[in-house]
Amino acid sequence: MPKIKINNAYLYYEIHGDGEPLILIPGLGTGQWLWFKQVPAFAQFFRTIIFDPPGVGRSDRLNEAFTTRSLAATTADLLDAVDIKQAHVLGASFGGFVAQELALRFPHQIKRLVLCCTSAGGARHVPSPASVLEAYASNFHLSRNQRIRENLLLSFGPRYVAEHAEEVEQVLEMRLANFVPENVYMNQVRAGQAFDLDAQISRIEALTLIITGDADTIVPVENSYHLAAAIPRAQLIIVPGGSHMFFIEQATRFNSAVTVFLNHVHSSQT
Repeated sequence: MPKIKINNAYLYYEIHGDGEPLILIPGLGTGQWLWFKQVPAFAQFFRTIIFDPPGVGRSDRLNEAFTTRSLAATTADLLDAVDIKQAHVLGASFGGFVAQELALRFPHQIKRLVLCCTSAGGARHVPSPASVLEAYASNFHLSRNQRIRENLLLSFGPRYVAEHAEEVEQVLEMRLANFVPENVYMNQVRAGQAFDLDAQISRIEALTLIITGDADTIVPVENSYHLAAAIPRAQLIIVPGGSHMFFIEQATRFNSAVTVFLNHVHSSQT
């Protein structure tokens, strides 16, 4: 199981397939396991890099605080450490925050950018509906494992949970098996709350795909409309019926859209 030393701590990573490099940045409280439906598809076309973020899963434990900017720097260091000069970057949700930081701070390392179910943060961020926020609050008193399960279930569409109970249970078990210390999780939460690139995303140079589901109650679709309007070279795909976990629920559609975007020869491509 490969690990590489980044800033005095070891980061767990995997590389699958050949082709142009593509690094996948997971969301809040998740790790490389999140991409179990993407890696087999993407590895057919790309050298696909997945990793456990600092403090998560098989990466070294982390006690110090971090920000989305510092996590972007760690991601850039990981690419350097595995001798990748430039990569396509895909980030989901909180991972999309990190991907935006990466595109702004390390533009020379970005080929194309994919932002999934995410936001630019700041005052114009559209939050979850009150009912979802209340559900999170009501789960606070539960045991750690039960709270993780209930909170993760909020990211799926209720119909999908009912019709694909076995797969949803598989996702829940993967999340519980990929240990995230409480201090690391709360650091991610605080980093997400502080994230605000709203005034800067118009400087993102990379050709960008914004893709999300129109039934996402965690990061509502309005946030993707804003990203697509603000990033100069962005295109937008809205997946009908897609929840926050649309890349799992509608993986074939998602994987195809991303692959087409990354492989498409664009007239202004640099």
